[in-house]
Amino acid sequence: MSVRLLYLIMVRVSGWLILLARSQASKDAEILVLRHEVMVLRRQVARPRLDWADRAVLTALARRLPAALRGGRLVTPGTLLAWHRRLLTRKWTYPNRPGRPPTILEIRALVLRLATENPGWGTAGCTAS
Repeated sequence: MSVRLLYLIMVRVSGWLILLARSQASKDAEILVLRHEVMVLRRQVARPRLDWADRAVLTALARRLPAALRGGRLVTPGTLLAWHRRLLTRKWTYPNRPGRPPTILEIRALVLRLATENPGWGTAGCTAS
């Protein structure tokens, strides 16, 4: 487990503990302010690049949101599926070599030398028509 992920988890847990002591009205006001800030920032900034620790935290938190609120988030169900597909393609990589693997150059040279030294090989038992 990465130190960064552990740090992000600890920050979130301590933030939740602090929220327990606050009133519902102050929480609602903060949510409205944060939502407005996010709307303003989305108008100004291109889509941010997230590292794997950010993805893990956002994925865990996005599962707790109601379905109606998941649509406009950075982490949508489609995004989660895309991350999962990328993770699987990185983990399960197979060589993409079609056909027979190439022959070692030494063996190829030996076969060619033997074929030139023995021109009658391969014709035994053949009848000329």
